[in-house]
Amino acid sequence: MGSSFAVGKIGLEYVSPLLLVGIRFTLAGMLMALFVLKRRHPGSLAAWLRVFTIGLFQSAGVMGCIFISLRTITASESSILTFMNPLFVVIFGTLFTKTRYRLIQWVGVTLGFIGVFVTLGFHLHLHFGTLLGLLGAVSWAVATLLIKRWGPQIDTWVLTAYQMLFGGLLLLIGSVTLEQPHISFNVVSISILVWLSIMASIVQFAIWFYLLQHGDPGKTSAFLFLAPFFGVLSGWLILGEPVRDTVLIGGFFIFAGIFLVNWPESKKKRAWLTD
Repeated sequence: MGSSFAVGKIGLEYVSPLLLVGIRFTLAGMLMALFVLKRRHPGSLAAWLRVFTIGLFQSAGVMGCIFISLRTITASESSILTFMNPLFVVIFGTLFTKTRYRLIQWVGVTLGFIGVFVTLGFHLHLHFGTLLGLLGAVSWAVATLLIKRWGPQIDTWVLTAYQMLFGGLLLLIGSVTLEQPHISFNVVSISILVWLSIMASIVQFAIWFYLLQHGDPGKTSAFLFLAPFFGVLSGWLILGEPVRDTVLIGGFFIFAGIFLVNWPESKKKRAWLTD
């Protein structure tokens, strides 16, 4: 996930933003749909609507907000806002699913967000793109909770394939209506599309959905704080962008936050709550 920022930045030199992510997810969804043909598919319209809804929030909502926000704010600012997702997951989980998070986990989520903010250089300004960045984080948090609730009822690989396909088609519609789409085909642009479609989409989402279905969404989402950290490092490796001291300081906060969010509850307290 972190590498997709640097790779995507190169891709924007050849493809317009929404068209790039639209092709990315449509291609990934089509390839994976062929792969899962013999697996068990949803057997009702309601189940298919759930897959579509997840694609609306997870692929189209998040990526659409990110790339449209980049018109008025920087990539760092967009990343800061987007990766507030774990904080929203804990808040929404507490409010709507009655999930109980301990104080140490709230502290961990807060430290993780501070780490993202520090890693990306404390840059944040109020623009229309700021609102879109926040909406992207909210959309991601909603998708996370929906996957936790509906995911176990749907084959993980089938869910991964069709939510990307539905999201990609919605993004292509957005490209036609919200921007002037353009693309330049060459070895570099095709290689970028293949990487984003397979490694940064199929592999990424399959692992992500599996982890959400088999673990607590708050704890799992905390690891997303690592994405911008590795995004900065991949920018250094791929694009030659400088790595500032703030990356090391922010990385410390991020790792501390993840550690606290995943801090195991004491056996005595767990037994007391059970009794």
